[in-house]
Amino acid sequence: MFLLGRRLLTGYRGVAVGASVGLLGTAMVAINLLSSPASVAACSSAQPPATGADGKMATSVYDFTANDIDGKPVSLAKYRGHVLIIVNVASNCGYTDGHYKEFNQLFSEYAESKGLRILAFPCNQFGGQEPGTNADIKRFAEGRGVRFDMFAKVDVNGDDAHPLWQYLKQRQGGTLVDAIKWNFTKFIVDKNGQPVGRYGPTTSPLEMRQQLEKYFAQ
Repeated sequence: MFLLGRRLLTGYRGVAVGASVGLLGTAMVAINLLSSPASVAACSSAQPPATGADGKMATSVYDFTANDIDGKPVSLAKYRGHVLIIVNVASNCGYTDGHYKEFNQLFSEYAESKGLRILAFPCNQFGGQEPGTNADIKRFAEGRGVRFDMFAKVDVNGDDAHPLWQYLKQRQGGTLVDAIKWNFTKFIVDKNGQPVGRYGPTTSPLEMRQQLEKYFAQ
């Protein structure tokens, strides 16, 4: 498993306000991502602007629609006015148990009192660690007491990446390359639907409390 550093970003295309970056580990991931022509294209920062469900250039996460874990389309406009955590998840990752436990803790602490919503998108692009069907993933999540919102499995990198994830990467760039580098990359989205922070897998959800509190207060 790659060692990924932590990076907190704010502003368009990732203007950093605080960072603690494992440069060596991140460089190894970037080299792996850039090891083929297809990956080079997928990681290019020259990707066209992400378009929302209406085909127009997206201006917030509210412009997107995604299928939930049961295959039903959900307009992300339903989350208007809420602070969000959007994360790519995998059932068989070494980070899974810790992250699911801490996401549940954040949800219990902040969902009712502060309006936090957590949107989890299963993805099988990293080590084949989410190989099951959406039904399999739903059973797995239920077995861990997940109460936050689970969506259908998507790609987060490459030509078939879900438009929402294209948008997140464009608004909050990563270290060396904008591509998602592993499971449990987390984005904070403010009450106006704007991505305002990006965190790697080594950042535990509970470490995000201070930034969440900041955006709850706005």
